[in-house]
Amino acid sequence: MEIKRLNIIITLGFVAIIGILIAQLLWTRQAYNLEDKKFNQKVNIALLEVVEKLSEGKTSFTENPVQNIANDYYVVNINNEFHPVVLEHYLKTEFNRFQINTDYVYALYNCHSDKMIYGKYIPKNQESSNNKGISFPKHKNLTYYFSIRFPDKTTYLISSLRFWYLLTFALIIILLVYVYSIYTIIQQKKFSELQRDFINNMTHEFKTPLSSILLASEALNKQNAIQENTKLQTYTSIIINQSHKLNSHIEKILNIARTDTSGLSLKLQKIILLPFVQEIAETIEQKNENLSIRVDIENNVSVMADEFHFTNIIYNILDNSVKYCEKHPEITISSHKDSKGLYLKFKDNGMGIPAKNIPHIFDKFYRVNTQKSDEINGFGLGLFYVKKIVQQHGWKISVENNTDQGITITIFFPF
Repeated sequence: MEIKRLNIIITLGFVAIIGILIAQLLWTRQAYNLEDKKFNQKVNIALLEVVEKLSEGKTSFTENPVQNIANDYYVVNINNEFHPVVLEHYLKTEFNRFQINTDYVYALYNCHSDKMIYGKYIPKNQESSNNKGISFPKHKNLTYYFSIRFPDKTTYLISSLRFWYLLTFALIIILLVYVYSIYTIIQQKKFSELQRDFINNMTHEFKTPLSSILLASEALNKQNAIQENTKLQTYTSIIINQSHKLNSHIEKILNIARTDTSGLSLKLQKIILLPFVQEIAETIEQKNENLSIRVDIENNVSVMADEFHFTNIIYNILDNSVKYCEKHPEITISSHKDSKGLYLKFKDNGMGIPAKNIPHIFDKFYRVNTQKSDEINGFGLGLFYVKKIVQQHGWKISVENNTDQGITITIFFPF
């Protein structure tokens, strides 16, 4: 069901971005057409003003003297003769007035020779003046006229719409990033599913022979020959203890694989912190002779939590503090409140954690690379499980190194 939903979201997102991109391209095209129409209108008005000035206000045209022959080519009819220098002056004046800032070329018709006389190439930047060979055809039924060409009109219009093209380019980049992100998510999802399937299959395959080893070793330990021989009894006890430890690791991996698939089901209940924590601390102290745990928690402080998972959280934190201590472990469990919520702190005198490794200690299968870590068996799942349960409850957990030695783990319970 989740895969189907993900596919629907991906498809809708892809369709939405494609739709936006198509709309943007249509808007850009429409903006170009509007800019082209605006340019033509300005050129027509400017050329009409030139005609008015060349005719000295004595125009008597029944039709518009300005004809737009092609996209970048205009022919302007005049009733009397005019000098090229005067024409160039009026063209520059009117084009500047109407802000037509692009290169243009003009040519005049010589009625005596019946030929078009090439005029001059007028660049928008007067310093870069050059002569380009541009053809001007002769037009019938006109006696006095001149022609104007805008060779760089398309470039000029595109440059005036650079914002639209930049926006379109940005949308294309967003689409490519979206496609790449979706591809990465799908690949990561496939990898996660393969990893989970591998863990499930591996742990199930381990549990069957491990159960047989436990049954056989426990039955063997009850034999008279074994009980009478101290060495053999020690060996069988080691097999049984290590088998139970391995079984515990396998169960932990299976539980994490299950929670990744279906999530946790929490049974929340009110827990009084002081007796709850003291009972767990006493249990751990019984297993470790040199361990000293001091509990400094206010009376009647309570939290809403799943008893089973909350017990595992505290047990994992205390167990890590004991395992990663190179001398007699000393742990202080304290609590305090502020306006935001309740803080439960676990301070130890262990070997600490390098600052660069602290952001990763809650990652799955992550273990800090130290000599002590190599000596301790584990899969790097304890703190990952702790953080997962903490987040499921809506709490927060943080770790910091103490100023002297060891670390302090803080669980925050918001009000």
